[in-house]
Amino acid sequence: MELEAIIRSAEEMRRPLKLSDVRLEDYDAVYLPGGHGPMADLAFDADAGRLLTAQLTSGRPLFIVCHGPAAMLSTRVRGVSPFKGYRVTCFTNEEEEAVGVASKATWLLETELKEKIRCRLQPRRDLEALHGRGP
Repeated sequence: MELEAIIRSAEEMRRPLKLSDVRLEDYDAVYLPGGHGPMADLAFDADAGRLLTAQLTSGRPLFIVCHGPAAMLSTRVRGVSPFKGYRVTCFTNEEEEAVGVASKATWLLETELKEKIRCRLQPRRDLEALHGRGP
């Protein structure tokens, strides 16, 4: 079966859930993908912030990769994020420059995480939050 046919036959792909309708108790883990999409929407989405905060405090697995940590910006309440002080990895400013995106970006993920979340950028595992390094 061709990939397109598989996708068309998958109910979940045709009717994705809105973040506002997601119930974390229905899932064992949360995974946020990378790419620039999270920087354009999840970084500013209140529902993404609510879900990330709830998953972090639940102690259940949370996987955030590449540019996905941009969604952590949406967890701030009165300027403070529950991810403050965590060791995380993300697509770095240096990597953005290497692929020619830094000069075109409205903001850079590494800079925003350091300044607004106050996390420490390191390629490590920290508690239940696991982060994948960019390419």
